[in-house]
Amino acid sequence: MSQNKYEPRPLAVPSGRLSRLARFGGMASNIAGSMAVDGARHLAQGKRPKASDLLLTPANARKVADQLAHMRGAAMKVGQLISMDAGDMLPPELSEILGRLRADAHYMPGGQLKKVLNENWGDGWLGKFEKFNARPIAAASIGQVHRALTKDGRDLAIKVQYPGVRKSIDSDVNNVTSLLRLSGAIPKELDVAPMLAEAKRQLHEEADYELEGRHLRRFGQLLAGANDYIVPELQEDLTTKNVLAMTFVEGVAIEKLADEPQDVRDRVMYLLIDLLFRELFEFKVMQTDPNFANYRYKPETGQVILLDFGATREFSDKMTEDFRRLMRAGLDNDREGVRRAIMDIGFFAEDTKDKHQTAMLDMFEMSMEPLHRSGAFDFADNDVALRMRDAGMKLGQDRDFWHIPPMDTLFMQRKFGGVYLLASRLKARVDIRAIMEQHM
Repeated sequence: MSQNKYEPRPLAVPSGRLSRLARFGGMASNIAGSMAVDGARHLAQGKRPKASDLLLTPANARKVADQLAHMRGAAMKVGQLISMDAGDMLPPELSEILGRLRADAHYMPGGQLKKVLNENWGDGWLGKFEKFNARPIAAASIGQVHRALTKDGRDLAIKVQYPGVRKSIDSDVNNVTSLLRLSGAIPKELDVAPMLAEAKRQLHEEADYELEGRHLRRFGQLLAGANDYIVPELQEDLTTKNVLAMTFVEGVAIEKLADEPQDVRDRVMYLLIDLLFRELFEFKVMQTDPNFANYRYKPETGQVILLDFGATREFSDKMTEDFRRLMRAGLDNDREGVRRAIMDIGFFAEDTKDKHQTAMLDMFEMSMEPLHRSGAFDFADNDVALRMRDAGMKLGQDRDFWHIPPMDTLFMQRKFGGVYLLASRLKARVDIRAIMEQHM
């Protein structure tokens, strides 16, 4: 429907804490008003609706999505993660509306963009460029990307952070969490403080473009001899805490490969799955953001382009070895070995009820099914993901089992899930066991 159509447009980012708080307050009031009207209508019809049913309506989801897209920053980032992680659990119309948050965001008007660059590069920065496109080539939750040509001939991608993002992270996360509490999406009894603290820490790191630049350079070094991948080169002279400059690499969106021949799709997913295991077992550092926009493809050379290293996390030697033991036990169908490894990692404790341990072990064995099949696993012709989702929802609804595992494992699981989702989207066929055994 036309009223649901989302079109990015120039829209100033509310950068002050008070202005952002007012947005959240207005959103909550607007939704509360809608709930009151809908509730009165249901009561008049002799129905007694639940508060969550009144809150999770398409109209309210649209209001939330529109406001988060306007605010950008951590508020939009959290909304993106919800739409990605919980999208399949929501009614289709709500999932579609929240899915807007994974598309291009609105972008800063020229005046606001110029102010940010003046603050980071100083007045007269335009003199360094032969050309600087004011309209971004991409816009996301924390920043937008511009293409530029310097006077010394460098073709660059310049990522510019929205103003006020870093200062508003903590309050944005708290406010979005309050909305989730109100919706009933987060059980009142669940202590989410450790998860919130980690989410804030991660977002602060993602908002530090100098840190992301170091991750970019590190991955460039780690993959220097791997010609199947391209990592843009960091441009330190133009990089600050709020601006990240790198070489521009031409490529097509990775999802567009869905129409390419089977062998192209299979090879690309082989490369991404192999890289995933290299990150975990060899590099011990992983880019954990599964957004498809972080991958592009260069048709002329068949290379995969890797972008956006803001959500990079390092793993300890112990965690890497624990996961290697888990995978070995899984490949050997050693259920007791799997149980011990899962407990060492922290997915459950020794005193976790037997029924919950059994449910977790069953879910892990389900996730290993692609590795127990001989030859290539067909991501298009399987129901593993759906069965995993159903089992996870059933376990999550058991109020006796509310457990937050170590945060590193959550970020890693999100990356694994994102790669699986992309492989399904591309209908790829990959011999996952052969890749895994190289790293065991």
